[in-house]
Amino acid sequence: MRYTVKKLTAFLFTMVVVSLLTFIAFDLISGDPAQAMLGTEATPEKLAALREQLGLNQPLLVRYGQWLAGFFTGNLGTSYSYKLPVGQLIAPKLGLTLCLSFLAFVLTVIVSIPLGMWSARHAGGRADALFTTLNQFFMAVPPFFTGLLFTWVFSLMLGWFVHGKFPGFGQDAVGSLWYLLFPAMALALPRIAMTVRMLRSTILSEMNKDYVRTAISRGNDWGMVLRRHVLKNSLVPVVTFLAQTMAEIVAGSIVVEQVFAVPGLGRLLMASISNRDYPVVQVIVVILALWVVLAGTLADVINRRIDPRLNLGGDAQ
Repeated sequence: MRYTVKKLTAFLFTMVVVSLLTFIAFDLISGDPAQAMLGTEATPEKLAALREQLGLNQPLLVRYGQWLAGFFTGNLGTSYSYKLPVGQLIAPKLGLTLCLSFLAFVLTVIVSIPLGMWSARHAGGRADALFTTLNQFFMAVPPFFTGLLFTWVFSLMLGWFVHGKFPGFGQDAVGSLWYLLFPAMALALPRIAMTVRMLRSTILSEMNKDYVRTAISRGNDWGMVLRRHVLKNSLVPVVTFLAQTMAEIVAGSIVVEQVFAVPGLGRLLMASISNRDYPVVQVIVVILALWVVLAGTLADVINRRIDPRLNLGGDAQ
């Protein structure tokens, strides 16, 4: 329990530091937000009134405290380009990006674990040699290229979905999931290849240990030993790797959304960077950092539950 509390405390401290540095950086980059919002209509009187309205006359740390509190209330500032609250802009697009990322992560887990076990069980054979070669190829292919290939094959050639015509969950939930399946596969494919390699290597290392040889020598089935013992002991590095994969999938979705014209967080981020809409970019960057740090924290906590040997330090109870 103490270990979990310590990890959560470290998580909160890390996020405060990251958000503070992000706030300071974009505050310096963005110059005068009031001037950016008013544009050619700026006058000294209007600038002074808008600065007062936005709280720009207050000290930096006071503005940071108010901005940080906005994460819990939804008051994240106002977009320069859309003249709308940042939270109102981000909320629906964040949900779509997380749905895409979750779908890609589920595909990664349900495909890579059986393939990793199969590859380890048939290590050294001809089929494994061919599989390893293909696996290395898929690791090298970036998701955006796979996305372009999937668009050409499944949209233009087969017509399984219409590129750029995302229906939206409010209109067609099933059609939206079907549309997201293709960018999710593009995101998941290299991660599946990496996870398979990691799991295969970990299982083969575990299979050389004495308890495995003893269990097999007593007549236990190889597959049973693999499923009940070896796989569990191999999951600690794999869980950590999957946590990293989960964070990478969210970051990768930013690019893949552009390829498949998914109206998620990625398209908003790219448009906001082009328009120098720093309040929007600032919040998205912190959200991505939050996801990366949270994934690592959860992996550490889960690993302690999976492998009791990690608790021998005495600080986990």
